[in-house]
Amino acid sequence: MMLWPLLLAALMMLALTIIVISWPRKASAVNNQTPLQLFEERLQLLALARDSGELAEQDFASAAAELKQQFNQQQQDAISYRQPERQFGWHLGLIIFVIVAVAAIYRFNGHYSELADWQQARAELASYGERALLGEGEPLSEHETRLFALALRTKLAEEGDDAIAWMLLGRIWMSQGLMEDAVEAFEKSLKLSPNRIPLLLNFAQALIVVGGDENLARAGRAVARILLTEPGNLDAMSLMALIAHEKGDTAEAIKAWSLLAEQLESTDPRYPLVLGKLSELGVDNTDSIGRQIRVRLTVAPELSAENPQASLFLFARAVDGPKLPLAVQRIPLPSGEVELLLNENMAMQPDWNLNQAEQVVVVARMSQAGTVEQMPGDLQVESEILTFNDAKISVTLTLEP
Repeated sequence: MMLWPLLLAALMMLALTIIVISWPRKASAVNNQTPLQLFEERLQLLALARDSGELAEQDFASAAAELKQQFNQQQQDAISYRQPERQFGWHLGLIIFVIVAVAAIYRFNGHYSELADWQQARAELASYGERALLGEGEPLSEHETRLFALALRTKLAEEGDDAIAWMLLGRIWMSQGLMEDAVEAFEKSLKLSPNRIPLLLNFAQALIVVGGDENLARAGRAVARILLTEPGNLDAMSLMALIAHEKGDTAEAIKAWSLLAEQLESTDPRYPLVLGKLSELGVDNTDSIGRQIRVRLTVAPELSAENPQASLFLFARAVDGPKLPLAVQRIPLPSGEVELLLNENMAMQPDWNLNQAEQVVVVARMSQAGTVEQMPGDLQVESEILTFNDAKISVTLTLEP
């Protein structure tokens, strides 16, 4: 459909080839004399020399005979070695070569493949959008993400500004590390849709990565707009803490991380990350978390390598009382050293948590079936009896074959 540039280039090269081939031959046909004309002209010169007495009759006859012999010899040589007047085969080969060369250059320098990519991107725009926005089907591959960006740019060029298109394009650029381009795309989207919460979150994230006092201030204003609308937005609270940390405001960062730790469920994957941030700032945790047990666990690498689908159950149970865990955490079986946390929010029942026992035992169990009950083949390690002389205690365990 869009092959006219290839055809035009081929026709132009073909025309130039024909001109190069034919032009010198036409010029030689006009400017050069034929062998017969040269023979007649030289014979006339000999006759004039004889009539003027410059050449004897006998010498004239001899010269004329020699001239005639030379002319006949030239004619015989032309007959015995006659090259095709236009060398048709060679010319045809040259023309074919030119056409093939033009097609190859056009194909391999990227234009043809880019055209095919552009056509595919336009055709699959709706499908890419559903997979990117709604999570339907397989995640977009790197190549499909590039095509999605190409389709979005085409849509914006043809149909004008669109808030969703600019937001999606900004997300793609952010995932590719093009943060300044992402910020620009988010700004254009915000002009059309200024109160979209996911867009404000993306905008703030990109500004934080770009860095600088001005960008951090803009990110703070974007997060503040989110919190005015949704005071309990955990993502916004996390970004506010990160902004304070980047600005060097330790007190405000501790306050924000602590508030976020209170709001997160213990099963939330962000929870250990928040506690890690607080630990970096010199705070073990917030007072509202209550009792906690920090566990430094080492899992033998060969154990995790042999059981890639296994789970790790880390729990604390009372020395005296029911065997129901006071606190429990389940994660994929790690490899090497990890630091985990058990606290009052991790109870299996609200009225049976770490606050209900003064002495506990911590157990780390590898479960192949993914259940908390110990099955044949499951490995576990237990700690010594731990006493809550303080609200925060720690223990070191090693799980190995």
